[in-house]
Amino acid sequence: MKSEVFVDVRPKDISIALLEDKCLVEFQKEGRAASFSVGNIYLAKIRKLMPGLNACFVDVGFERDAFLHYLDLGPQFNSHAKYLKQVLSDRKKLYPISKATVLPDIDKGGSVQNTLQQGQEVLVQIVKEPISTKGPRLTCEISFAGRYLVLIPFNDKVSVSSKIKSGEERARLKQLIHSVKPKNFGVIVRTVAEGKRAAELDAELKMLLKHWEDALAKCMSAQKTPMLVHEETSRTVALLRDLFNPSYENIYVNDEKVFHEVKDYVSIIAPEKTDIVKLYTGQLPIFDNFAITKQIKSSFGKTISYKHGAYLIIEHTEALHVVDVNSGNRSKSENGQEANALDVNLGAADELARQLRLRDMGGIIVVDFIDMTQAENRQKLYERMCQNMQKDRARHNILPLSKFGLMQITRQRVRPAMDVTVDETCPTCNGKGTIKSSILFTDMIESKIDYLVHKLGIKKFKLYVHPYIAAYINQGFISLKRKWQFKYGFGFKVIPSQELAFLQYEFIDEKGEELDMREESEIM
Repeated sequence: MKSEVFVDVRPKDISIALLEDKCLVEFQKEGRAASFSVGNIYLAKIRKLMPGLNACFVDVGFERDAFLHYLDLGPQFNSHAKYLKQVLSDRKKLYPISKATVLPDIDKGGSVQNTLQQGQEVLVQIVKEPISTKGPRLTCEISFAGRYLVLIPFNDKVSVSSKIKSGEERARLKQLIHSVKPKNFGVIVRTVAEGKRAAELDAELKMLLKHWEDALAKCMSAQKTPMLVHEETSRTVALLRDLFNPSYENIYVNDEKVFHEVKDYVSIIAPEKTDIVKLYTGQLPIFDNFAITKQIKSSFGKTISYKHGAYLIIEHTEALHVVDVNSGNRSKSENGQEANALDVNLGAADELARQLRLRDMGGIIVVDFIDMTQAENRQKLYERMCQNMQKDRARHNILPLSKFGLMQITRQRVRPAMDVTVDETCPTCNGKGTIKSSILFTDMIESKIDYLVHKLGIKKFKLYVHPYIAAYINQGFISLKRKWQFKYGFGFKVIPSQELAFLQYEFIDEKGEELDMREESEIM
């Protein structure tokens, strides 16, 4: 299987697409200003105790207070709290964790009001993004994740991934980590550490220890709470850390700065794979050039077509996701209705597994498959779904079909489901239903080019338009584009973009910043 990653860096957002055999299977998009907060560590303050929930609300600087349950304090919370108090009491010299006193574990059946106090400062880590009306979910069991190892302060145990089956290799890794880890630290050895040399694991362990020390140093210098003391790596690097495997053939990035970030990271975790990281310098948008935009447009939205006219309808509600399987205008199989239903359902299972990864759908998913009468066909469908979900990194559980023909799936949810709007709002009328004459569109574009060149003195820029408009501008022996270049200079380029609607346009300067040339009527 051929796996490729494409990173599209824009002035306002970053998009990351993972393709397997040219098919889009994972897609992440976030604003440049927004941050991916899972894994971030904060020095925060308890705002309100909730004895009825055996939990508390914590101020970490978000719009809504974060939620911390008593069971998420972790067994070693007392040791954490005492050590943090010692660190904050002496802001000149860091108190070494190796000298810290390890207190007994907290009582599993204890209560939050006997353990915490309102206004108390705690060190917390975000484990779940804010979703809908809920604030982020927190834990006090701090961990620092690397490619091969996960470092856990005050744990003192070494655990090896259960996916490493070789008893000899498990013993080797355990003995190796025990010999290099400092006192009062626990380590989880991840699956990809199998067969790795001691030097590689030791180097990563030292890097994770430095993250912990840097976080404590920020706690010591904190003037106010809440304060971010450790930020998860950039979204691109974080995704690669979890996804990266030797089967990757290419990682394309269209921004030089992010390209160097990714290349540096790959050179650390897989030096022999450094050459697969490539800087994309083409004129077309990177997603257009590799036919990803079309897949995004066809893979999101309420209705998803997948095979011979069959389609899925995906609805999102507050409590769960509902999926309906329809055969559509598909012709009936010669073998009868049962064979036709099985074929449609198996295709739906393939597409649904891809959709769950692609949209990062979590929580409860209920799927209404087409009814089948034979028990062996229902078992085939269940086995196919389980097989397809093996590629999914998120924890999940699948139940066989119920007597009503419904399949229930639970999938780990750590962030809101990815929802890409594929319907295009008319950029010229903004829903009013009337637009200026289309034949005058190029005249309007020329007037804006004239304003940029002669009034603002900007002579180097790119004009992005719909591919049909770009074809019209570039057609002919002496094209409209050539006439404009003779008139306004050769510093600008006309580039087709599949993301833009028919009469939509964007001006981008040579620094990659958007030049807002919209008129007041276009903004209303």
